Amino acid sequence: MPRIRPFVATALLILIGAGSAQSAGRPPVMVTEAARKIHATGYVFDGHNDLPWTLRTEAGSSFDKADIAGSVPKFHTDIARLRQGNVGAQFWSVYVPVEAAKEGKAFQQTLEQIAIVQTMLKRYPDVFEKAVTADDVVRIRKAGKIASLIGVEGGHCIEDSLENLRRLNKLGAGYMTLTHSDTLAWADAATDEAKHGGLTPFGEEVVREMNRLGMLVDLSHVSAETMIDAIRVSKAPVIFSHSSARAVADHPRNVPDDVLRLVKQNGGVVMVNFYSGFVHPESAKRRANLFEVTRELRAKFPKETDYKTARKKWEAAHPIQPGSVHDVVDHIDHIVKIAGIEHVGIGSDYDGITMTPKQLDDVSTYPVITQELLNRGYTADQIHRVMSGNILRVMRQAELVAKTTVSR
Repeated sequence: MPRIRPFVATALLILIGAGSAQSAGRPPVMVTEAARKIHATGYVFDGHNDLPWTLRTEAGSSFDKADIAGSVPKFHTDIARLRQGNVGAQFWSVYVPVEAAKEGKAFQQTLEQIAIVQTMLKRYPDVFEKAVTADDVVRIRKAGKIASLIGVEGGHCIEDSLENLRRLNKLGAGYMTLTHSDTLAWADAATDEAKHGGLTPFGEEVVREMNRLGMLVDLSHVSAETMIDAIRVSKAPVIFSHSSARAVADHPRNVPDDVLRLVKQNGGVVMVNFYSGFVHPESAKRRANLFEVTRELRAKFPKETDYKTARKKWEAAHPIQPGSVHDVVDHIDHIVKIAGIEHVGIGSDYDGITMTPKQLDDVSTYPVITQELLNRGYTADQIHRVMSGNILRVMRQAELVAKTTVSR
């Protein structure tokens, strides 16, 4: 659930972040004209934004109640701030909770989330346009619009049906995260009890079918064993749409070094998450059992209002630090060190996270990352790879695999 905070411009955000960054021993990042020029000559292709779910829960799925053409302070995302951050392409997550699968409603609710994205494209046609292929992204970006892609967050959404997977792909789904928080009948999750040692034979078939369809296999949220199995099975590069490096912040949602090396061999990309509880080292330790706690609270408080109250109390009793943009770039640095510059990207998880690092308050703040990468010696070409080039390459490779894969 997104946090609620006032809307402020990028320059003010940078100043606000100063005190916390200094107290952490690293100075705030001040965006220079050189960094702004580099940022403007490329664009951001973000791997994961949960605006559709936030619109559903906070505004009744209505763009009348939350018109993103204007200022929407309680969201991380609106059009003005997307433009300010130079977002040129975005995977919009069509997340639904794992509880929906237990009620037999996951697939239907996913269709409803896709409908929200479709409504957004129709309501703001001068801003957004549907993209399915890498060429679509390039064409739409050249037209000055934001290429809008769909990412399905959690294999529970297909309800153990390959036909449902195909139906989602026909509606524009470009990737599917194999699990969310809970282990499925065919794949182990990172934040639940392992039951299969990775993927089952059906889970492997899901990966093969995604290859055939040209869908990216997303390994955020899955166990390390599932990561390894999926990389072994997949003929196309895999992605982590919103994960970070476990060696930097020890949380099960992050990617261990041995898997980062496999990602390099596979040609995939790890798109770094901005959630403070995943990227700030100490906060990651404090949030390591968050999903277990969530399951316990949901079991104890089946009524949603009671659950939210209990969740807030637990979080207040287990506070975390936000960290800063420096922590996020630490993850980028580490992934570059282990896997290489070709295998890292940006997957903010905006509007799906409750706390962001200082200076990364919303979608307007991506230039701060460009500046910090520049500060650490990255070239303009390398920065453009991180911001968009690597995920675009992975899409092209997955499309090529789909063209050469024989239907079964």
